[in-house]
Amino acid sequence: MSSQDELSHEWMDSLGNCSPRKERTGLGEYGHPLGDDCDTLEPSFVDTAQLFPLMETKLYKRRWVMLFVFSCYSMSNAFMWLQYGIISNIFMRFYSIDSLAIDWLSMIYFLTYIPLILPVMWLLDSRGIRDVVVVGSAFNCIGAWIKTSTADPNMFAMTFFGQFVCSVATVYILGIPSRLASLWFGQQEVSTACSIGVLGNQMGIAIGFLVPPILVPNVDDMTELAYHIRIMFYISAGVATFIFVLVIIVFQERPELPPTQAQAQARSIQPDEYSYMASIFRLLRNKPFMLLVVSYGLNVGCFYAISTLLNRMIIEHYPGEEVNAGRIGLTIVIAGMAGSLICGIWLDKTKTYKQTTLVVYVLSLVGMLVYAFTLNLGHLWVVFVTAGVLGFFMTGYLPLGFEFAVELTYPESEGTSSGLLNCSAQIFGIIFTISQGKIIDKWGTLAGNIFLCIFLLIGTVMTGLIKSDLRRQKANQQTEVQTVSPTGSISSVQDYGATSCGRPWQRQS
Repeated sequence: MSSQDELSHEWMDSLGNCSPRKERTGLGEYGHPLGDDCDTLEPSFVDTAQLFPLMETKLYKRRWVMLFVFSCYSMSNAFMWLQYGIISNIFMRFYSIDSLAIDWLSMIYFLTYIPLILPVMWLLDSRGIRDVVVVGSAFNCIGAWIKTSTADPNMFAMTFFGQFVCSVATVYILGIPSRLASLWFGQQEVSTACSIGVLGNQMGIAIGFLVPPILVPNVDDMTELAYHIRIMFYISAGVATFIFVLVIIVFQERPELPPTQAQAQARSIQPDEYSYMASIFRLLRNKPFMLLVVSYGLNVGCFYAISTLLNRMIIEHYPGEEVNAGRIGLTIVIAGMAGSLICGIWLDKTKTYKQTTLVVYVLSLVGMLVYAFTLNLGHLWVVFVTAGVLGFFMTGYLPLGFEFAVELTYPESEGTSSGLLNCSAQIFGIIFTISQGKIIDKWGTLAGNIFLCIFLLIGTVMTGLIKSDLRRQKANQQTEVQTVSPTGSISSVQDYGATSCGRPWQRQS
C-alpha cells in the first residue's frame, strides 16, 4: 500500500476515533502525533473538505528571473505601441496622413488581438507558456526590424505592416501575467507577482510616452526628421533582439515542483480530461465573470483611448507642448504602476477582491471627471496632478481585473480568463478611440472625456453587481506549513484547516 493510501486510511480512521498513533518519519510519510485530549473533527470540516493527496510544493528563487524576463519582453512591445501616437502630429506631417490613419497605428494592436486571442489561448493551454512567450518575442523582434526601413515619407504602408507584426506579439503577452504568477509563485505573493507582470507592460507604455518626443523633435527639415525617426526605430529593434535572445536562453515552462497545493491539484488533471472549448463555454456561462469581462473592457478601453489620443488633447489646449504631452503620459503610467503594485500587495494581504476592485473603479471614475474638467484651465501643472490621480486608479485597476477573474473562474486556465478580459478591452478600445476622436474633432476634448465618464459609470454599476465566488482562495484556504529537515531542506505541506487535534498533518523531510 502506498504512503498516500495509508494517509487516506489513517485520516478516515481519525474521523471516528482519535486513538494515539505512532509518529512516522521519512520522505513521503506523514506524522500526526495525537494526545489523549483529542476531539473529533468539526462537522463543517467533514462536510466540506476534499481529500486530495498531499503533494510537495516549493518556491524557487528563479521565479523572479522568469518574471523579470517576461516584464522586459512586455515592456519592449508596449513601447512600440505608443511610439507613433504620442508624437502623432509629427508623423502626420512626415507621412502626409490624417489623424485617423495615425490612430490606426495604435488601434491595430486592438484589432489584431480580437481574432487571434482564441487560437493563442489554445496554444497556451496545449503547448505551454514557454512556447507562447518565445513565439511572441519573435514576432516582436521581426516587426521592430521591419520598421527600421520605413523612415521615409513614402513608406507608410510598410511601417503599418511592421506595426501589425508587433501587434501580433501583443496577443502572446497580455494573458500571461496571471498564468505566470500561478505557475511560479506562492499563495501569498501571486497577486503581487501578477501586478509586477502588468508593470512591465506599463513601464513600456511609460517609456513610449517619454522617449519618442525626445528622440524625434518637431523639426521642419524632412531629412533631419527621417534621421531621428530611423534612430528611434533602430534602438527599439536592438532592444527587441536582445530580449528575444534572453527569452530563448532563460525562460522556462514551469518549476519542477508546484508552488501551491492548488497548482499541484491542477497538475493532476490529465490532458485528455481537459477540453479547451468546454472551458470557454463554462466561462461564457459564468455570470459574475461575464459581468467582469464587460466592466473590465469599459475601464481598460477608456485607458487605451486616453493613451492613444493624449497628444491631440494636450496639443489642442497647449500648442507646441509635445514633450510635456509625453511627460503627462509618463505621469499617468508611473502613478498607475504604483497603484498596480499597491493593489497587488493589498490583495495578497486581504484577499478582498471585489471590494478592492469596486473601490478602485469608483475612484477611476472620480479621477476621470476631475481630469476632464481641469484639462482646459490653462495650467499644465494642474494637468500633471489630475493625470497622475487618474493613472493611479485607472492603470492600477489592470492587475485587479486579472486576479479577480482567476478567483471567479478557478480552476479554469488563467490564460483563458485573462484572454477574454483583454479581448473585451481591445473591442472597447477601438470603439472608444474612434468615437472619442470624432467627438473631439467636432465638439472638443471636454465632450470626448465626458463620453468616457459615462461608460466608466456603467462599469462601476456592473462591478457592484458581481457576486463574488472566490474559488481559488477556497482551494488554497488551507494553510501551508513548512517543516525543516535535519539537513536543512524545507518542504511545504498543506494544513486542511483543522485536524482532530487542531494540529496540521505534516510531511516530514
